[in-house]
Amino acid sequence: MLASKRYLDMAWKQLEPTAPHVTYGTITFFLLTYAIFSLFIRNRLHLSEPPLATIFGIIVGPKGLAFLRPYDWGFGDDVVQEFTRLIAGIQCFAVGLELPEYYFTKGGKWKDIAVLLGPVMTFGWIVCAAFIVILFETDIATGLVISACLTPTDPVLAASVLSNSQFSTRVPKRVRDLLSAESGVNDGVSFPFLYLGLSIIARTTVSGILKKWVLITILYQCAFGTILGLAIGFTFNKVFTYSYKREFMGSASYLSFYLLLAVFALGLASTLGVDDFLVTFFAGLGFSHGGNFPTADARLPIIIDLVLNSTMFVFFGAMIPWASFNALDSITPGRLFGLLALILAFRRIPVVFAAYKLRLLPHIRTSTEALFAGHFGPIGVGALFLAIEARAQLETDTSLPLPNPPDHLPPEMQRTVTLVWPIICFVVLGSVLVHGLSTLVISVGGHFARKQGERAPLLGAETEGLHGMVFDEDDEERREENEEDDEEEGARRHALLRGT
Repeated sequence: MLASKRYLDMAWKQLEPTAPHVTYGTITFFLLTYAIFSLFIRNRLHLSEPPLATIFGIIVGPKGLAFLRPYDWGFGDDVVQEFTRLIAGIQCFAVGLELPEYYFTKGGKWKDIAVLLGPVMTFGWIVCAAFIVILFETDIATGLVISACLTPTDPVLAASVLSNSQFSTRVPKRVRDLLSAESGVNDGVSFPFLYLGLSIIARTTVSGILKKWVLITILYQCAFGTILGLAIGFTFNKVFTYSYKREFMGSASYLSFYLLLAVFALGLASTLGVDDFLVTFFAGLGFSHGGNFPTADARLPIIIDLVLNSTMFVFFGAMIPWASFNALDSITPGRLFGLLALILAFRRIPVVFAAYKLRLLPHIRTSTEALFAGHFGPIGVGALFLAIEARAQLETDTSLPLPNPPDHLPPEMQRTVTLVWPIICFVVLGSVLVHGLSTLVISVGGHFARKQGERAPLLGAETEGLHGMVFDEDDEERREENEEDDEEEGARRHALLRGT
């Protein structure tokens, strides 16, 4: 008996459930499970990884199995800030990289983007601020700051639905490209909204607000950031093309170039204090549009997006501040749910539909497309980054947040710091679930909307375009190519099962 106890004690001492070790196993368990069933989940169940990763993070987080405890392990605002900066920046680069050549200069698409970044974003900013002021009984400046974090659509969530799935082929390519381009740009464009609200809270004079806002935010951070991103992209395109044509690069270097360039652009932008996301987006755009370069073997970007994005949402699920959703200042569950419902209903849908009716969005051709574009404005990683950025600016007047909110701030600043993080986290959680599950709801709804004899099998057999959307010739060609790819994949699997 004593010998058995001694052996058990010896075995117990060999266990090392440290934070990194548990994280390695927990995160990779989810990624491996998703990878094994990825085609079934995306093309049959019409689900994407962000909502599944978030739910998994909640299950293994402090409120569930407690395998992941980010805050107990020292994950402060600074860690969250850099993690979200990295994820959103890489995804903005990917969006710029994957847009069709001459997207902004050919076919007048810049008009649609200008409307989405101008009137649509401004409307959403003001409307969300009004809801926050009314529901949480706060001042207008605080409402504007929190609303600015909710204004941009998230490129990570958008990419999870608009690419690499069977559902994406059921949406016209021009609509997908439009929403992808918007999501890539407007994370960066949201900075002027945020800094205008912060300047008002700081009680700067009107002339001081305008001077700092125009010179620093608009001209330096945004305009110079755009030029810097394009310069980085074009320069590295030329270097890449020169090296590739002369076979100076190995395959490993070629495949990793995407990630390295995205992180380089992000690091340079952060160091110079310019708009991180505009720099990375236009770096990707400049790289892909700076001349022809090979893409046939560029599979690594998809792998990187899957691994990084899923990891981010698992951690987000584990670090949701549940205790802050009740009885913190004016925050209550009822007000949070009310705000989420109002944002989903009024932040984008009315203004996008109005712009379509006024013919301000020429590449949105039907009411169904307008409703889809209005609904599909997910809020995600970019909002989390902007929330930390807002707290940092209020706490230290820099982009470096403190580990904990200080007590010496003026009351209005202290209240903004208190409200911004729980409100943003709750809205992001709701958006991840609602927008992430929208593809499933749309597919199931479309199935039962058909007559009995016209229904395809419920799971995964839908290949036709969504009803009420107009498809061009290239959409039909791509759908046929995907069907052929599915048939080839099925034949290959059948051959593997037969051992041939």
